[in-house]
Amino acid sequence: MKNYELKHLPDRSEKPRDFGLTMAMDKGLSLRETEDFIETSGEYVDVVKLGWATSFVTPKLKEKINLYKEAGLPVYFGGTLFEAFIIRNQFEDYLRVLDKYELTYAEVSDGSIDMNHDEKCEYINKLAQRATVLSEVGSKDDQKIIPPYKWIALMQKELDAGAWKVIGEARESGNVGLFRSTGEVRSGLVEEILTKIPSEKILWEAPQKAQQVWFIKLLGANVNLGNIAPNEIIPLETIRLGLRGDTFMHFLDMEKIGK
Repeated sequence: MKNYELKHLPDRSEKPRDFGLTMAMDKGLSLRETEDFIETSGEYVDVVKLGWATSFVTPKLKEKINLYKEAGLPVYFGGTLFEAFIIRNQFEDYLRVLDKYELTYAEVSDGSIDMNHDEKCEYINKLAQRATVLSEVGSKDDQKIIPPYKWIALMQKELDAGAWKVIGEARESGNVGLFRSTGEVRSGLVEEILTKIPSEKILWEAPQKAQQVWFIKLLGANVNLGNIAPNEIIPLETIRLGLRGDTFMHFLDMEKIGK
């Protein structure tokens, strides 16, 4: 939606889109908050994650999922819930939960448990037969540092197994995986990953504004970004469009403007 006209904005991919995605993180919105969120920001959201295992204790879960579906917003449960089922040997129960709530997206992760990577890829492959799969690479343990070559190998293997997108882990706080404990981007890691894995195949978790700005400056307005808080969706869209101070001059060609 544009309330008025501004020239010389970067082109944004249009929904339904395969790149330039914004994944919103719902950590327990009420039905009324969900309705308000959809009304104000639904146009700029491509997929909604019900964070980690919040869906297990969220009241009126079916009604909430239906609100998102009616707005054309795919929903999926966080990867930690998948891991909670797997560690308890309840994969078939997990599938039944997906069926119960008629979810067509699913996340596979191993950030909290130790899982053989071939086994993880088998789960991706099985789920890809029935859902659009996002697979998460990276550990939630800030002491576990994965070298770049291994990030690349894991991401490629998971894409080959059937993942639609691979997610670069950062947690909802943005201080592990792709980022240092301070929230600073591990820029060398990101740039090395991009030498082998196409940007449009990666959804970068970037909950902090400085992280969003960094990725947009590196990869443009249509970089895939996730773990965005509901009240940060519109601010993120302005960063993508060069309409916030952080990227105000980044997309402008002053020669074309004539100044």
